[in-house]
Amino acid sequence: MVGIKDIAKEAGVSISTVSYALNGSSKVTEETRERIKAIAEKLDYVPNMAARTLKRQHTNIIGVYLADYGGSFYGELLDGIKKGLAVFDFEMIVCSGEKSHLFLPERMVDGAIVLDWTFRTQEIQQFADRGHHVVVLDRKIGHENIRKVLLDNKGGATLAISEMVAKGTKFVYLLTGSSKAYDSQQRLEASLKELNRFSIPHETIEGDFTEPSGYEAAKQIMEKKHKLPIDIFAFNDEMAVGMYKYFEKTNYVIGKDVRIIGFDNIEIGEFLLPKLSTISYSKHRWGMLAAEKIVQLIQGMETEDEHIYTTLINGDSF
Repeated sequence: MVGIKDIAKEAGVSISTVSYALNGSSKVTEETRERIKAIAEKLDYVPNMAARTLKRQHTNIIGVYLADYGGSFYGELLDGIKKGLAVFDFEMIVCSGEKSHLFLPERMVDGAIVLDWTFRTQEIQQFADRGHHVVVLDRKIGHENIRKVLLDNKGGATLAISEMVAKGTKFVYLLTGSSKAYDSQQRLEASLKELNRFSIPHETIEGDFTEPSGYEAAKQIMEKKHKLPIDIFAFNDEMAVGMYKYFEKTNYVIGKDVRIIGFDNIEIGEFLLPKLSTISYSKHRWGMLAAEKIVQLIQGMETEDEHIYTTLINGDSF
């Protein structure tokens, strides 16, 4: 494997001169820099990132940890993170799975943004105790090296149930995400509080935030005896889409016989017929704030926790 020693030998310069040239230092002339870069390209030189990281003690890269990459939810969030980091000359790498957790202790990333309920809270706290910086989007943790940018899940769920109450609902099905997911827990807690406040009967069905789980939940609901309309609060739009696909195969009319409210306001919801009623918030702003917080932590700047607030988008599905 070609190293900077080989480039230095080919160019007839010192190793330090090659290092300055490849790292953009002003200590070499532009003519020397271009000549060394040309030789490096000719020799097919690939920088050793691990070695550079050990020397510089930073990478200007942030690890963004997600539970999975499925569905259409993440695009706008990641775009917000990317643009937010670019302001500070940082980049991101999107990660999933336990092995990628090693990027923090091995200093392959300078910090982490976590929206991954499988990433254990205890492990995040241990990283923070060791001096690593983390921004969490899906749980409450108090630590000097951790900041939270949390979605107002309870407020959004309250808006959804309030809309149902205003429309005269008599019974509500709550389609949740995984019981281990923070956002699902928060939405369920707020929903139950509101339904109990108005003495409205309800039933909870556990999904997993995916379209297929929404389809299966709709099938399960149709196997029960009930009066019309059937009112459903799906804890995300992906599951609501799955329900649409199931009910399209029946004689039930969405918006009349079956009334649905989703959560997240993903783009596909606008193209459903009828248009999906949903809880909306700015995923782009969520990402931008997360990026800002992690860089401020890394640079030792004052920074506070933030919340992303929600609104109800009235469609024709409820």
